[in-house]
Amino acid sequence: MAGSIPLLFVDDEDSIRLTLPPLLERNGFQVTSAGSVPEALHLIAQRKFQVLLTDLNIGHPGDNFAIVSAMRSTQPDALRFILTGYPAFESALEAMRQQVDDYLIKPTNITALVEAIKSKFGARTAASLTPTRRLPDVIREHLASIVSGFLKQTKADPQISAVEMSDSDRTDHIPRLMDAAMRIVRDENVTAQDRESSVLHGALRRKQGYTVALLIRESRILKKNLGKCVQEHLLEVDISYLVRDMIAAFGTIDTLLEESVQSFLHAGQSEKETEPRAKRSKARK
Repeated sequence: MAGSIPLLFVDDEDSIRLTLPPLLERNGFQVTSAGSVPEALHLIAQRKFQVLLTDLNIGHPGDNFAIVSAMRSTQPDALRFILTGYPAFESALEAMRQQVDDYLIKPTNITALVEAIKSKFGARTAASLTPTRRLPDVIREHLASIVSGFLKQTKADPQISAVEMSDSDRTDHIPRLMDAAMRIVRDENVTAQDRESSVLHGALRRKQGYTVALLIRESRILKKNLGKCVQEHLLEVDISYLVRDMIAAFGTIDTLLEESVQSFLHAGQSEKETEPRAKRSKARK
């Protein structure tokens, strides 16, 4: 069709690739289909498109991030749309609003789909790209806001705030913890020094009056602020690595939390063993 709009459609379901493209072609699009991430990336590198329409999960959850990122980097003026069969993902996809032009819930009405694409197509403006970086670089730059958010939320938490301590005592472990997590994201190892810091943190929190439940609650607040930082600065993050990097970061925080909890419990056991000896010594006197 003369004057049709070049569109790349990506979905790993054969039936959808057979049925949806002909409907789009009847409505003014020149459709090229891909069924995998490598195939889509090859087409993006070789051909010019004005629209990308991709399923949310191609092969594995989050795989379409690589496709969106590639299109955004190499063809920034192309519109980017996501199809998802999971309405519950809407809140998470809000974080991608700056990476894509819109998302639609499967099964979508073809008329609504065409109208959504063409309305964005008619109103589009020249794209302005923000240089992207790996998650560790973005987190290190915005570490102060993570610490600030963590402090604010822990002081607002009725259970954690019941344990009186200074602001520095509440937050001084975070830079060390985040540094270790970001090094793991960069494929480095947790060092003996990292583990020692976690051990000391667990023992210190016991002396300060924490419980194991509060240690876990504190860690959850930290991860919440890490996620918030990523959401607020998503335009700065290379989303092709985002899922892997977030898993590695959260996994490291959990690993070091385990070290802290073990140290916390060990300190408690040592206190129980020491107390009878102290009583016996006092009785002899």
